[in-house]
Order: sequence, then C-alpha cells, then structure tokens
Amino acid sequence: MSILVVGLSHRSAPVAVLERAAVAGDDLVKLLHAVHGSANVAEAAIVSTCNRVEIYTVVDKFHGGVTAVSELLAQQSGVPLDELSRHLYVHYEERAVQHAFAVACGLESMVVGEGQILGQIRQAFRVAQEEGTLGRELHDVLQQSLRVGKRAHHETGIDKAGASLVSVGLDVAARHLGPLEGARALVVGAGSMSSLAAATLSRAGAREIVVANRTHEKAVRLAESLETPSRAIELAEVDSAVAAADLVVSCTGATGLVLTAARLRAEGVGSDGRNRFFLDLALPHDVERTVRDLPGVGLAGLDDLRTVEEAAHAIGPKAVEAVRRIVCAEVEAFLGAARAAAVAPTVVALRTKAADVVEAELARLAGRVPGIDERARQEIEQTVRRVVDKLLHAPTVRVKELASAPGGDSYADALRELFDLDPKAPEAVARADMRDSQARDEDHEWEGASALTVDPECAEADCVSTLHGLGEQGLGEHGLSEQGLSAETVNAQAANVRAVSARGTVAGRGGDER
Repeated sequence: MSILVVGLSHRSAPVAVLERAAVAGDDLVKLLHAVHGSANVAEAAIVSTCNRVEIYTVVDKFHGGVTAVSELLAQQSGVPLDELSRHLYVHYEERAVQHAFAVACGLESMVVGEGQILGQIRQAFRVAQEEGTLGRELHDVLQQSLRVGKRAHHETGIDKAGASLVSVGLDVAARHLGPLEGARALVVGAGSMSSLAAATLSRAGAREIVVANRTHEKAVRLAESLETPSRAIELAEVDSAVAAADLVVSCTGATGLVLTAARLRAEGVGSDGRNRFFLDLALPHDVERTVRDLPGVGLAGLDDLRTVEEAAHAIGPKAVEAVRRIVCAEVEAFLGAARAAAVAPTVVALRTKAADVVEAELARLAGRVPGIDERARQEIEQTVRRVVDKLLHAPTVRVKELASAPGGDSYADALRELFDLDPKAPEAVARADMRDSQARDEDHEWEGASALTVDPECAEADCVSTLHGLGEQGLGEHGLSEQGLSAETVNAQAANVRAVSARGTVAGRGGDER
C-alpha cells in the first residue's frame, strides 16, 4: 500500500475549472465515500479549499488508483475527464508525503505561507475520521503535516506573506486613488485577510471603514476592534454601501460572485464621476471582472498581484528556503521512521516465536528431567532466555536501522523467510498496534509541533507531475516519467514506502487555525 495524491490547484488549473471542481458539504462526503469504495483504494481524505481540491488515498495499485480517483472527480465536478486530466497533478509515495508537508507549510498556497491551510487540512482529517475512510497511513501523514506546518510558521517568517499581499494590494489601490488617508473603505468579509486589510486601512488613516459579512456578529466585532470610525452592515446592504465607498476590499468564502457590474451600475457606480478601486483577495473571485470596465473603476485580484513572487520577495528568499529545508528534513525523518516502524511487527513476531520455542523446550526439559531442583531449574531458564535474547539482539536492532533506509522493507521480508514466520503474525501485531493508536487518539488531541532537528542537505524537489490524457490511454507522454519515475519503477515501489507512525520521533504541541 502506498500514498497517492491526485488534485488540482491554482497552479495547475484556471479559476473557471477550480470553481467547477470545488466540493464541499454533502457533495464532499459523497465523493469521499465513492473514492474510498473504489477498487485499489484502502483509505481516503479530501482537502478542498477555494483554490485547491486534493484527494489523498492509500492504494495498492498506482494506475488503478489514479484512474479511479480521476474519473470520480470528473463525475463529481461535471468537467469532462479529458479536460480535467490536463490540469491534474499526481504525487506518489515519497513525493506524496513531501507534497502534503509543503501544502501544510503554505509553500503551495496562492498566498505563500498563509496559515488557513492548516485548519483546512485539519478539517479534512476530521471528516475522513468521522466518515470511517481514514486508516493508519493517511492518519499519520496528515497528522505529521500539521506538525510540520506549525513548525514552519513558528521557526520562519513565512507567515508574513499574508500581510505582504494586503500591503501590495493597497499599494496598487493607492496608485489608482491617491493616498488612502481620508478614504472611505468598504471591507466585505471578516476573516483573517479582511481583518488584516481593515486594520491596515485603519492605521493608514482611512476616514471610515464599513464592514459587511454573512455573519453579522463577526462584522460587528471587527468594526468595534478598529480605531478608525467604523460600523457593520448586513451583507444584503453591500451594493448600496459600494456607492459611498472609495475603496472596496473583498475576501469571502463565497462560491459565487458577491459584487457584479450590473448591480453596481444600478447603484450609480461608473456614472457619478468618482474614482473607485476594488481589491479582490478571494478565490473564486468575489468581484466580477467586468467591473473594471466601468468608468473611473480600477480592479485588482490575486492573479493581478502576482502573489507568489510578491510574497517571496517580501518575506525574503531565506525564509522560503528555510521552510523548504524544514520540509526536506521532516520528510527524510518521517519516511525513515515509517520504514523502521514497518519492520517492527516482524521483529515482534520473531521475538514471540523465539519465546514460544524457549517455553516449549523448557517444558520438554522439565518432562525429561522431572527431579531437577527449583534453583537449578530457574538458572537453566534464565540461561536459555539470555542466550536467545543475545542471539536476537544484534539482528533485530540492526534490521530496524537498515529498515529506515529506502528499500528497507526487504529486510522484514528476509526475516520472515529466514525464520519461517507465519505471514499472519506480523499482520496481527500491526492490527493490534493500530487499535492502540486509535484508542490513544480518542483520549488525546492529535496536533503538535515537531521537535525533529534533522537537517540533511537536500535540493528542492520538483513535486508536480501533471497528467495528460487519462482514461483509455492512461498516463500520457507528460506523466510521471517526466519526473524520472517510469510506470514500471512506480509499480515496483508500490509496497516500498509505508507512511506509518512516526510516533516517538516527534513531540510537542500545535496551535489552532480559525
């Protein structure tokens, strides 16, 4: 079984495709169960945000898993498979783990370093857990990705990118309107980005800030927190509020347009001789693109701000590189611990078999020499047990060390073959360990900040492998082979990386996202 990620994001697909592929609520749960119930899939979780849809699975066959997940996503979105496949990317085994960690750190976000993705991954974890589609391997990958994300935000300056985006957007607005001091502003939304924009405008000396939000109480709280004269309005009043505003900042989680050209034109926008600027920080867009065609109106969206480049420039290449190094180190440590953990059930099975042999031979000795005194019997038992323990100590310790390297699962196979272990014995140990893990999860919160200090030298890996022409033709000429992984190699490695528990290698606690 291996980790497989199939998805699309703002980097691989246009906004129109992302909007059609977006999945939430009951539709997300239906898709989750459809994926989990398909052939070759043992576990499933879905990370769905405004700018990405990623399906995380554990599969026993690479091509079968990719095909099943892609077809189900096409059915759910209504986007034809031929069209959708042009925008899909695939990550497998080590690359899947690396991608999960990079996503949690905000490296793959449109706003580099944004922290909301941690809450979205956590939500994906909880939904999969509640729906019964989460198993040991995805459990540990998603859990560890949250720890890695928290570590990256704690140890680097990557979380400053969100502030950079707002700052860049307001600079663009000032070029259209002039200095923002004394401007009347309308902020639509009351989330982290909207709150940051409102606070920045307040410090810039805006004359008035009006806040509109679907949940009115949140709008009231945000308005009351500002030093500038501010007030909250209902979302239904937003069109008329635009008419009185010089600057409109919109960042909601709506799946459709919040402000349209026709409605604003009806309020006199574009015909009253005033200059206005719309800063649209949402994806999908809150503001209709044709608003910029109205006289005196300027508009900038995330795609206009070149957010990745702007953010990287603002926080500095050192911060981005520091996060990439954290991801590399954490992936190395996690996979090493996972491979070592994968051999543990075989080691336990070997020691159990050895203990059974010792007990059988001691019972046989007691039957053949019934008159032996108690002291001598105890000495013999201790001697036999010490001999067996010493004989097993070096190979079992060494096999755990060797198993932490790539291809280490072969050592577990060698142990089973050499000692003629019952194949069901390691499986039974693994199942018992999984039950214990689930029981612990019920008693303890599962987030935490990694305490790993491993820092190996490693180059940034190119994690994206885009699919073209799925369906009858399978992987096209631009599939995984572009990344140096042939289909034969991928399938040969199908059982190589088991992303099982890294518990015991990491420690600490994480934090909450809104």
